[in-house]
Amino acid sequence: IYPTLVHMGQEWAMRETLIDPQGNFGSVEGDPPAAMRYTEARMTHLGGVLMQDMDKDTVDFVPNYDERLTEPTVFPAAFPNLIVNGGTGIAVGMATNMPPHNLGEVIDGVCAQIDNPAITSGELMGHIKGPDFPTGCTIMGTAGIREYMETGHGSIRIRGQAEIVENGSREQIVITEIPFNVNRAELEKRIAALATEKVIPEISGVRNESDENSRLVVDLKKDARARGVLNTLYRHTELETSFSVHMLAIDGARPRVFSMKDAISCYIEHRREVIVRRTKFLLGKAEERAEKLEAFLLALGRIDDFIKIIRDSKNRDEARAGLKAYQFSTATAEQ
Repeated sequence: IYPTLVHMGQEWAMRETLIDPQGNFGSVEGDPPAAMRYTEARMTHLGGVLMQDMDKDTVDFVPNYDERLTEPTVFPAAFPNLIVNGGTGIAVGMATNMPPHNLGEVIDGVCAQIDNPAITSGELMGHIKGPDFPTGCTIMGTAGIREYMETGHGSIRIRGQAEIVENGSREQIVITEIPFNVNRAELEKRIAALATEKVIPEISGVRNESDENSRLVVDLKKDARARGVLNTLYRHTELETSFSVHMLAIDGARPRVFSMKDAISCYIEHRREVIVRRTKFLLGKAEERAEKLEAFLLALGRIDDFIKIIRDSKNRDEARAGLKAYQFSTATAEQ
């Protein structure tokens, strides 16, 4: 449970974190989190929104693993977390790898599909431009995006953000964004190894100046061609890599590969069911409240009769039975 909680609070792993962490929750360089006795956590606003209205009979509950408690089969999910945060998993003969997307774009896409159920994937891409990785990076081309939007699987090339800057008579390559799921420390080691092995002899040194933001500085030798070195880094390191998309999820207890439109359709149907169940629950509560208020009005209108029934009763149970009988006889007479 603890590694899952930690993952939901890591800004470099989640597009929209569901946990607000306090303490050491690891780093993008692969550092482990502190033991759970040294950390604290609470839900973020979006984490709470996932479970909003769960107490209003909006989802089904089943017994937990030891049948002492019950747990929801699915969250009410007031926003499509699976599309926004993506997910990676491996099961028997199946695997899923969903990229994260921008929350605002996804909500716009959901609203557009509600307004126009016959919307095409191309029109949907007008709202959801493509993946939005929490570590930044650049997506090379749109062909892979269009493919997974339409079919549910495809491959996209992602490249870290780097710029060439002047440092006196020499140049430097400053890397400010790294591809999603790339370990920054391992990338630094790989660049240093390429320099040591003379694969890229133009590199004189590499250092990590990162704080909350990524900043790897690659120093170049005098007269080195920075653009050529950068292209070599893209070719030999994970500064450029690919993200293979396979949008497989469970729908109605069966695994299924979703296009983006199919995934949004399932979410819309889920929310429709949640809202209908919530409305029925609130209606039942309102009807129960109305019945009580009707009884209070009846009691106020015949307060002397009610007081007499209570005083003439021997105990609480007899008084309750007398009041119910009086209420029933009065209602029948009025009809």
